[in-house]
Amino acid sequence: MKQNNRVSPKTTSIDHTQESYAIRPEAQEFPMMSVLSFVYVCNARCPNCPYTNSQIRKDYKDRPFMNEDTFKIIADQCGEYNAWIRLSGGGEPMLHPQAVELIEYAKKAGAKIGLITNGSKFTEENIDILLESQVDMIEFSVDAADKETYERLRAGLSWETLLKNINRVVERRNELKSYSKIIASGVNQKGVDIEAVAGFWEPIVDVFQKRKYLTWGVNDPEETADPTPYLPPEQRVPCPFIFERLNIDSRGKVMVCGLDIAAVTDMGNIHEKSIKEIWHGEGFRYYR
Repeated sequence: MKQNNRVSPKTTSIDHTQESYAIRPEAQEFPMMSVLSFVYVCNARCPNCPYTNSQIRKDYKDRPFMNEDTFKIIADQCGEYNAWIRLSGGGEPMLHPQAVELIEYAKKAGAKIGLITNGSKFTEENIDILLESQVDMIEFSVDAADKETYERLRAGLSWETLLKNINRVVERRNELKSYSKIIASGVNQKGVDIEAVAGFWEPIVDVFQKRKYLTWGVNDPEETADPTPYLPPEQRVPCPFIFERLNIDSRGKVMVCGLDIAAVTDMGNIHEKSIKEIWHGEGFRYYR
């Protein structure tokens, strides 16, 4: 299809490089993944974290932890569709006082769970509980292959604790014959040899995931070690996320995109409408 970047004054539309873009088949009824800002507190002071470098956490001082009822609404609805719940943004999920209990609840409800963690708050007890509940994925944000780099990028955390806990999780996963997938990830940022990081962790975990350095509208774009965009702008391909997932803050508010970590956009609240209603609502239809 011929590409045309001009905006027509009559239709105010832009021709793309394919006929149309639509919800992924797996997300026709319900989003494939709900990404939760489960907590807004953290025990690290990572210099390139957008929460470290903004006032967002102060804005959530009324709801630093997602309430139990909010989480269970999400878990029940995601469980009905065997959809993913991703516990990530805002802070360290394992600091939530009910983290293990709520993860167990979501698994029993039928949801898939992806836990993204700095790994600092694991104990022998909660490791076994999580693995026995068959948490689908545990991703450790590591960012480094040595103590000095790690404790610079992950200020406030311990390299020795990270090593101990990741090795413990892998060992117990194998002993318990859990199907939990264990991932380590590193942000491709200046001051880091991402290939060395990958080489260190790949023999230990199932998968090493290179992650792009993102500004989130807050951080310095000059800190990236890989400035190429996710999607080539000349191809005019839209972001896929609005066709497959949604993001929910600790108050139950749905944002249009994971980039909106300050929850400026408002697609609705899961205490007022179901996730399915919001997914098919006017707000998402507009952006799609």
